[in-house]
Amino acid sequence: VGLISGESREKAQPPLTPQDESAVQATSKVTLGYVLTGDTETDATSRMGLTGLGKVLTARTAINPGEPQAVDITNDEIAFYPILYWPVLDDAQALSDAVIAKIDAYMKEGGLIIFDTRDYGQGGVNQLPVGGKGGSALQRLLGKLDVPRLEPVPEAHVVTKSFYLLTSFPGRWEGGSLWVEAISQDGSSDSARKARVSDGVTSIMITSNDFAAAWALDERGRPIYQVVPGGENQREIAFRSGVNIVMHALTGNYK
Repeated sequence: VGLISGESREKAQPPLTPQDESAVQATSKVTLGYVLTGDTETDATSRMGLTGLGKVLTARTAINPGEPQAVDITNDEIAFYPILYWPVLDDAQALSDAVIAKIDAYMKEGGLIIFDTRDYGQGGVNQLPVGGKGGSALQRLLGKLDVPRLEPVPEAHVVTKSFYLLTSFPGRWEGGSLWVEAISQDGSSDSARKARVSDGVTSIMITSNDFAAAWALDERGRPIYQVVPGGENQREIAFRSGVNIVMHALTGNYK
């Protein structure tokens, strides 16, 4: 029998696919995802916004997130991301049944999706833009999703105190409500809905305040978009809002 060389003979590993690389990156650190819309400016704002929020999280908390990841909602795995930021375009169309099933499973398993219509400062109304009949972009997008009962963030909700004490959740605009999964008076989620509050964490948030634009910073850490009407103090509260949302998603009802 011939002697085998003492050198290690490891089998060559096949190169990672782009999907594998995304999975490795997303699971090596806390990673925030943003859903691609196909609009170049919107997608860039999402990336810069989550990057800016990541810098604030690193500076102020024990969380050191990885680079935010772009998500193709049709083809990419989303289970790796504790939070998905989803800007809603005016021409958003209904999702396929397969994508609806993927989102529904993600929400039931503890993921949080932030749908941001970004239109409060452009004539958007401070009302929940889902449910019933109508032609709003979010209604078209989520028409077939099992959306839980929603309410504006109550005063004592965990997200108001998960890191900072907050009474409002502004973004580029101020005035739109932050809608979250409703909790009944006995502290439980609405049992009539399939989506659940996982460990006190809402599975869905809806805002019209344009979070990402308020969080977006350039390479030198300078804000890219003006915030209206409250200026830099409003931007600070927007960053605090983002910190609270991330802490809420990661830690649940620990207060």
